[in-house]
Amino acid sequence: MAKYTEDAARLLDLVGGKENISAVTHCMTRMRFVLVDEGKADVSAIEALPAAKGTFTQAGQFQVIIGNDVADFYQEFSKVSGIEGVSKQAAKAAAGANQNPLQRAMGVLGEIFAPLIPALICGGLILGFRNIIGEVNFFNDAGAFDLEHGTLSIADISTFWMGMYSFLWVIGEAVFHMLPVGICWSVARKMGTTPILGIILGLTLVSPQLLNGFSVAGADAETIAAHTYDFGFFSFVGTGYQGQVIAALMAAFVLVALEKFFTRVTPEVVRMIVVPFMSLVPAVFIAHLVVGPIGWAIGNGIADVVNWGLSSNVRVLFAAVFGALYAPLVMTGLHHMTNAIDTQLVNSLGYTTLWPMIALSNIAQGSAVLAMIVLQKNNERAQQVNIPACVSCYLGVTEPALFGVNLKYKFPLLCGMAGSALAAMVCTGFSVKALSIGVGGVPGILSIMFEYWGLFALCMAIAIVVPFALTLVVGGRRLAAEERGLA
Repeated sequence: MAKYTEDAARLLDLVGGKENISAVTHCMTRMRFVLVDEGKADVSAIEALPAAKGTFTQAGQFQVIIGNDVADFYQEFSKVSGIEGVSKQAAKAAAGANQNPLQRAMGVLGEIFAPLIPALICGGLILGFRNIIGEVNFFNDAGAFDLEHGTLSIADISTFWMGMYSFLWVIGEAVFHMLPVGICWSVARKMGTTPILGIILGLTLVSPQLLNGFSVAGADAETIAAHTYDFGFFSFVGTGYQGQVIAALMAAFVLVALEKFFTRVTPEVVRMIVVPFMSLVPAVFIAHLVVGPIGWAIGNGIADVVNWGLSSNVRVLFAAVFGALYAPLVMTGLHHMTNAIDTQLVNSLGYTTLWPMIALSNIAQGSAVLAMIVLQKNNERAQQVNIPACVSCYLGVTEPALFGVNLKYKFPLLCGMAGSALAAMVCTGFSVKALSIGVGGVPGILSIMFEYWGLFALCMAIAIVVPFALTLVVGGRRLAAEERGLA
């Protein structure tokens, strides 16, 4: 560990000294600082440190890439600085002071959806698998393979696969139709209130006692009457909010506000009794009578607007802009809103044409890094950042590539944006659809509807070849010019 003592002491000086540090922590590869005045950090000198492999700023935190030895470096830094580290959550809280209201709102939204993403990805893969075995007609009436004129799916000719097709919907329904339960739980958890109350609120939004939200449009008068709650002086139709994102978010924040209010004004001796009752019961009524219908309208409105942009005569232009700008959105944190939009599209339409462009953007940025690996093959220091950043980007995690490589050199970022825009134009031009969000990189093809696999593979090829070639050409000239300038 002592090998980092000199660099740790130097880093302390270069970030502006102990008095310029509000909080410090570390993750798997990076030191994370919340600085009082980020302008005091000498970025170029920090990046010249032997132990540092790059820097970037995200979500109000100044981050220094150290690598796999970051835990050892962190211990040395703590010794030389005399600063006790804080938890990641405390660092995030401190970093919030450095963010504007929009950034803080997007950060909260991101932290609400982050715990849900594994379930959404799993659900998307399940929907993709069910699509292949139950929706694609591989065989003709004679049982022979005939993809062009087929009338029977794998499930149609196999009892086992029909059973699998049916049973897997148990998971698919739990992920997508019951999503409000997860959203309400995550909001309560993020906001520091009682998660079980969030779960119960979510369950009241998707209760089987209510008229299923997906059945409302086709319900007859008798069905509607059977689900009407009459209180004498007013009545309402008990409608479920299956798959609704905005309505669930709004309902959950009502619960959070009520619980925090009653916790503050209720004596501690009766808090256990009063707070849950006075928070949950009004929240359920408000959810169904006020914010639920409003959230439903907002959610469907957002889905309709985005769907119009992706299916109208200007969809190719829309795709070009979105494909080019998605990577910069990631760097600002504004990309978190796309999770809500994608989920709303899936539950409203049964598919999303937005998410395929996100996967292609990630691939494009990874391909720009791949070109940097080739260009910097003799730079061992750079390769320690380039290679893991490229791998993680192709698997859907773009931040290491964006901040550690592409933004640092600028031209790879622009080349990736160009390739992403072109791939998105082709993808949206042919209306490629995904069943759900999935792994936002090369494995993303598994979430694409089977009939679009060929087209999406073509788009993936564009997202790989174009940024790679552009970065090689532009980067070769740029790096050669830099070397001539140094000579």
